[in-house]
Amino acid sequence: MTQLKVTAIGNSIGIILPKEVATRLRVYKGSALFVTETPRGIELTPYDPEFDKQVEAGRRAMQRYKNALRKLAE
Repeated sequence: MTQLKVTAIGNSIGIILPKEVATRLRVYKGSALFVTETPRGIELTPYDPEFDKQVEAGRRAMQRYKNALRKLAE
């Protein structure tokens, strides 16, 4: 377990990720991180949970309209 210290950054507060943590998250300077509240606490991830919902909706639509999409592809 890695403990992070909250520090002042200008008029805000923030945390500094150790290089090992940033590497495991696959984030770099300028990357976006998403905060999600879960039953176990706060989850910090580089993956947009809204994007997952959009992909799943697309999959359902493709499954539902597969015959029409197949015809359109001809």
